[in-house]
Amino acid sequence: MKVMNYLAAAALSFGVATMAKAESVEHFKGESAESLEEAVTNFKRYNQRLENLLKQDSMSADDVTKVHQLTYTLENALAKINDELDKLAVTLEEVHLASEKYDADAVRNHGDAYMEVINTISKMGQ
Repeated sequence: MKVMNYLAAAALSFGVATMAKAESVEHFKGESAESLEEAVTNFKRYNQRLENLLKQDSMSADDVTKVHQLTYTLENALAKINDELDKLAVTLEEVHLASEKYDADAVRNHGDAYMEVINTISKMGQ
């Protein structure tokens, strides 16, 4: 019976310690990405910060906290970029369908909209 009580106490204390550690993690809002341009800018800037932290020989607890904080902004930026890429696929399909119909005006209109997004996204690599 003493062994069972000991195991139950150990399991309970492990659970409480785990909960306490999990509750100590702070959550941050991160910078918003309302437009694709804002998302691309944040994506570039915060990936550079992440890369700089990852290049260090060792990471302090403060460095790990910085990584944790900047991932929120990266997640916001990536969500916006993914949303815009989903829309871009639809726009490209509109270009494709217009080209099948030899509709030059629609090709130009949809193509211009497509290229505007492509030009914004291409800034990520610069």
